[in-house]
Parts: sequence; C-alpha cells; structure tokens
Amino acid sequence: MAYKSLLTVITDAGMAKAPLDHITALALAQDAHVEALCLGVDRTQTGYYYAGANAMILQETLTRAHAEADELLKLTKERLARSDVRWSADAGVAAFGDLARHVALHARFSDLVVLPKPYGSEHGAELEPLVEAALFDADAAVLVVPDDLDPNPTPQNIIIAWNQSKEALSAIRAAMPFLKQAELVRIVVIDPPQHGPERSDPGGLLSQMLARHGVACEIDVLSKTLPRVSDVLNRHVQDKSAEMIVMGAYGHSRFREAILGGATRHMLEQATVPVLMAH
Repeated sequence: MAYKSLLTVITDAGMAKAPLDHITALALAQDAHVEALCLGVDRTQTGYYYAGANAMILQETLTRAHAEADELLKLTKERLARSDVRWSADAGVAAFGDLARHVALHARFSDLVVLPKPYGSEHGAELEPLVEAALFDADAAVLVVPDDLDPNPTPQNIIIAWNQSKEALSAIRAAMPFLKQAELVRIVVIDPPQHGPERSDPGGLLSQMLARHGVACEIDVLSKTLPRVSDVLNRHVQDKSAEMIVMGAYGHSRFREAILGGATRHMLEQATVPVLMAH
C-alpha cells in the first residue's frame, strides 16, 4: 500500500512553500502524482455593503480573486516544474463560503491531502475551512505541515494518539504507508478509561493489528498531568523526538469543538511536526 494521488490546495503565496515542499518530497518517496489546486478566494460579504455598492465591489473582488488565482498557479507551476515528480495544477475562484464544495470535489479522489497549518501569524482565515472541507466534505485524510519544517517523507519515529475512537482508527488506517516504513510507532494512551473493552490492556488490540502489518510498536500509557490532552501529546513528541503525529480529528461535534477549542484545534495550533488526521 502506498499513496498514489496527493493533493494540495494553495490559497496564499506566503503559505505555499511548506505544503509544496512536503508534497513533492512525499511524491518522490511514494512514486505518487501531485495535484495542486490554486484558488483565488473571494472574501466579499455583500450583505454588509450600502445599497448600490454590491455590484461594483463584487466585480472588483472577483477580478482580484482571478488575478490572485493566476499568480498562485504561475508560482505553483514554477515550483513543481523544478521537481522530479508527476504533477498537474489548476486554478479557480471560490467564494469564502463555498470553499468546501471546490475542495471536496478534488480531495475525495486523493489518497492524502497536504495542507499548511490553519492557525498562526499571517495565516489566512480560509485555511481552517480548507482542512475541514477535506476532512468532512471529502472524507479524506489530511497531513497538516508546519511552516518552517524540512520535509521528511519517511518518518522513523511516529506517535499515534489512541483513544479507542473510530476517528483515531480511521487516521491510523490512512497513515499505514507511513507506519509500515517507520522504525518505531508509539501508541500513546492518555488516562485510559477504567471501564471499557480495553481497560486491562490499553492499546493492546491496536498493537496486535499493526504488528500483523509488520509495524514495530510500543505502548505508552500517560497521565494527563497538563491541562489539555494536546499539551501532553506535544510534550511527549518532544521527549521522544517523534517526527509525526497520527490522530483522529474532531471527536466531539464540530460546533462544540469550535466553541470550546478541543484537542484538534489545540494540536494544530501547537504542533511542531506534521499531523496526519482523518475523521
């Protein structure tokens, strides 16, 4: 099993380097095809303009979005042409509120979607909807990559955040090409429940499943000694010099995650290594 169809979505020239570097390195390692979708985002909120201004402002923002898409496509083609991978690139314009439809159309046919971190200084508001569109509207696996991290298409030390959820298991299955070539995979269980099917052997069944695929595993059972689960995971990443995290995305309802933050958002805000997620 290997990734053969990789997608990235470029909406900001300043955020393009990390996903393009990582996706081309991964494509070379996996003998995969790279697809790049360059979107000029129309951020017009027509309902907030005074009467008579809508058409004029809408035309101006559409013109700007088309020019932005053309610039992104030119930049992307230049970068991909310098690589040794098979690639294709396309451009388009999407309204901010309609990003999900455009992204899902491409992402649902990809093995993995590589995107920049959606949070941080100078990160546009459209980056979060890109990640959510790939996860929810396309049911795709997403690899979120930090801004200033050198690509590593063959991480040897990987952490799995295991909480017995179907989201986590989906992420693990999607990450199998990475897991099978890793030197060590750590199954991290934080405060396992005292009642449940895995209470006597946290992570044991998952370890057995992965071992049958030839994955070398260790199980790390940790206590929640910090306020948030993401804090514990990120500290463990640093302690063990891990090179990737695999985790389920949005275990609670998306509304609850948006209001309270949630482990997914906190992880994506703080992560210093690539995070592979699925829902």
